[in-house]
Amino acid sequence: MTGFRLTPLAASLPSTVPFVGPETQERQNGRPFRARLGANESIFGPSPRAIDAMERAARDIWKYGDSSSHDLRHALAHAQGVAPENVLVGEGIDGILGNLVRLTVAPGDHVVTSEGAYPTFNYHVAGFGGTLHKVPYVNDHEDPASLFEKAAQVGAKLVYLANPDNPMGTWHEGATLQKAIDAHLPEDCLLVLDEAYIEFAPKGTAPRIDPNDPRVIRTRTFSKIHGMAGARVGYAIGAPGLIGAFDKVRNHFGMNRAAQDGALAALQDADYVADIREKVAHARGRIAAIAQAHGLSALPSATNFVAVDMGGDHVLARAFLDALNARGVFIRMPGVVPLNRCVRISCGRDADLDVLEAEFGPALDAARQS
Repeated sequence: MTGFRLTPLAASLPSTVPFVGPETQERQNGRPFRARLGANESIFGPSPRAIDAMERAARDIWKYGDSSSHDLRHALAHAQGVAPENVLVGEGIDGILGNLVRLTVAPGDHVVTSEGAYPTFNYHVAGFGGTLHKVPYVNDHEDPASLFEKAAQVGAKLVYLANPDNPMGTWHEGATLQKAIDAHLPEDCLLVLDEAYIEFAPKGTAPRIDPNDPRVIRTRTFSKIHGMAGARVGYAIGAPGLIGAFDKVRNHFGMNRAAQDGALAALQDADYVADIREKVAHARGRIAAIAQAHGLSALPSATNFVAVDMGGDHVLARAFLDALNARGVFIRMPGVVPLNRCVRISCGRDADLDVLEAEFGPALDAARQS
């Protein structure tokens, strides 16, 4: 054998990753970040109940995790007012998206998303040979009408929409989305509604979709408000036929045993979730104030991050990001015009935001000079 025998599709793909992690950047920089404000993690951490549950589970880590995630799945069904058959537990939303694309997209099948939206979804579509179509944001919002119109034009099998949105933090009211779904979503197209940030959003942001509606699958996560990004626990809500189809392709023992127990405990700690929601709201306000003090504006956000309009183009935004990085502050920015006039700053503790505040002005001066 003289070389790896990749499939033609795999051989044709670029060797890229959707995100370069902060640990990789720290190794490249030769030092740790002073403030980690780029990955939309919850720096506040998980519920103490979740930590206790995971510590207890460590004693039984010699066992595989429950292949059906029975207890967590039933608890999620109860919390969401749906049947257990409507709920899928998977290795984060990313893992669920990968299996969903594997289930539904064959080479050449059409998929629609927004230009600049979550790149990992696009990564999965490319990995299974789908043809990706993108529509622009409208006033810094993903636009359901444009998405569904494009899906109808190309005969898309999937259309992806995040509400609230990443990377801009904007959102639509649930009633607005529901009207768009009923009026414009093609009957043979599945809407992938990513609700990773829904717990931070105003009441009424989640549309009232029948869990048995075969047109929609919703994805949610324990990575954000529950502070368990490293545990990789996500879930989906959808029609039983679609949820059951995941058994054809999913990694049945892919769920970490300790993570399952931690997620179950986190789900039961409503007081902690409410406290994190308040802390995030405080941090959003502080980030906006820091930006305003330097003559910049922050977009309204229903997430655990804030998009700050740098008042220029992507060159200025990139220069500012690089200057903050050099000063030990990790942030990110959107990847396409016109979104990339902004940088994206995750919410953090006051100590983290103290570092951001101290370095914001010098980094902005350096960016403008460059």
